[in-house]
Amino acid sequence: MKAENKGKTDDASVLKNKTAVDMTTGSILRRIITFAIPVFLGNLFQQLYNTADSLIVGNFLGKEALAAVSSSGSLIFMLVGFFGGISVGAGVVISCYFGAKNDNQLQRAVHTAVAFGLAAGVILTVIGIPLTQKMLEWMGTAKNVLPQSTLYFKIYFSGVIASVMYNIAVGILQAVGDSFHPLLYLIVSSCVNIVLDLLFVGVFGFGVGSAALATIISQFISAVLAFARLIRVKGPVQVHVGKIRFHKGMLGEIISMGIPTGIQNSIIGFANVVVQSHINDFGDVGMAGCGAYFKIEGFAFLPITCFAMALTTFISQNLGAKQYDRAKQGARLGVLCSVCLAEIIGVLIFMLSPLLVKAFNRDPEVVSFGVRQAHTEALFYCFLAFSHCIAGIMRGAGKAIVPMLVMMICWCAIRVSYITVITGFTDNPVAVFWAYPITWSLSSAAFLFCFLKTDWTHGFEKKTAIAP
Repeated sequence: MKAENKGKTDDASVLKNKTAVDMTTGSILRRIITFAIPVFLGNLFQQLYNTADSLIVGNFLGKEALAAVSSSGSLIFMLVGFFGGISVGAGVVISCYFGAKNDNQLQRAVHTAVAFGLAAGVILTVIGIPLTQKMLEWMGTAKNVLPQSTLYFKIYFSGVIASVMYNIAVGILQAVGDSFHPLLYLIVSSCVNIVLDLLFVGVFGFGVGSAALATIISQFISAVLAFARLIRVKGPVQVHVGKIRFHKGMLGEIISMGIPTGIQNSIIGFANVVVQSHINDFGDVGMAGCGAYFKIEGFAFLPITCFAMALTTFISQNLGAKQYDRAKQGARLGVLCSVCLAEIIGVLIFMLSPLLVKAFNRDPEVVSFGVRQAHTEALFYCFLAFSHCIAGIMRGAGKAIVPMLVMMICWCAIRVSYITVITGFTDNPVAVFWAYPITWSLSSAAFLFCFLKTDWTHGFEKKTAIAP
């Protein structure tokens, strides 16, 4: 549908509200970096407050409490990841309709995404709370850690709807190029979380459960701020409470885009749960040491995540506007920036890992586990970045099934098979750690083939451009 047709977005009015950024015009690198920097800073603050949880818990409550907090991460991602993938699908649909200047479908997509988020939050709460202990036991969580892990998990899932709704709201804003306001909300929630952690754990000594409570309080605050923005702003992404519902046809469109990513997230989450279950075999020392490393590794994900998200939005908008050559140029630039930055961070983590792990817990055995994992994985972050960026490009092009298949094979089937086989021959934790670099490298090779040998620029943008 042409831009001058009825029901189309007036770009000037949208941009005047500073709610959306049209990534189909202007300098490619500037558009990508302008979008990526707030995402980077936002993720940095999020990582800081996630790290603050572990730092405060590890230093005030000890290695068992740190192990309890760390053991829940993979399981949470496995359950939340599926619905997060559907949210990514919603963002792709919204981006493409925005690029195609189709207001009517854009409004339907926004309100359907919000309705989906509410339903997903309720489902996760109902599933997560009662199944907590069984799932942790299935993972082989150490008995001395299990009670605290169960408590942390149950409290977290009692407020998981806040996390889901925040991600929906941020996904809508970022889909139309607004990465600045999500940054502000993350700064606020990060500060709230750190203050509450120090108050609950450090001052009052309430224990592990209070760390989870601090997290969900901060998530509720960020969700409220994000939706206040969407309700107040003028333009095609404005949320009207009375219009929140599943619009006919639109839910199917969002799900068709999101299910591959949702399945991918859950499958990867399952594979990581398997890895975590083998790490749990090393007891609370191994769980604490590896948990500290994973918090440190989160900083390496910052350039990876921000460029992958920027590329998804950039590709969706430009394909919706039929800017095929611009989409290809943006893809190459974004991948290059992400890979270089991720590797620089990897080198720094490799060199500084003893000091970084020690900040969480000074037990020599804990530090040893964390350092060995860092020295095994950190220099391979370039492959992790490449895989995530190409996956983001494919999702932005409406071809989410490609990253789903690649990651199901490499990051799940091969990773789980490797872990299962290698642990039968050795009990050296380094052998378990190698599961990540090996599978990152394999997925990079597969993604490189898909990027160079397939025509990823045509397909989904035609569908959204002609939708009524």
